[in-house]
Amino acid sequence: LDYLGNPSLVHAQSILAILATQVVLMGGAEAYRMNGGPAGQGLDAINPGGAFDPFGFADDPDTFAELKVKEIKNGRLAMTAMLGFYVQAICTGKGPVENWAEHLADPAGINGLTLATATKFSP
Repeated sequence: LDYLGNPSLVHAQSILAILATQVVLMGGAEAYRMNGGPAGQGLDAINPGGAFDPFGFADDPDTFAELKVKEIKNGRLAMTAMLGFYVQAICTGKGPVENWAEHLADPAGINGLTLATATKFSP
């Protein structure tokens, strides 16, 4: 992986190692919380809420319900954006910053429509 022109910036060369590490670390933290760890005491096991609320946004139940929906929608939007980054990297073989710079240099010639059929990935 070569991000920002520096090959030593990201040391993750194996997606399987990243996946295994992510599952172990996040799974361990969630299991600890659900089994009564400090962030899970007296809270709903599925949606804990309230563990970090320094500004008191969760004081009103209606506002709290609305904020939970907004947080879920924000998470879904972020996951969709990451999916776009992955597809873009597969199609062009470059990172998002490099693709963006190329698009700014030639917006009519390098865009989503011109690159929709071109791919550097052959399954």
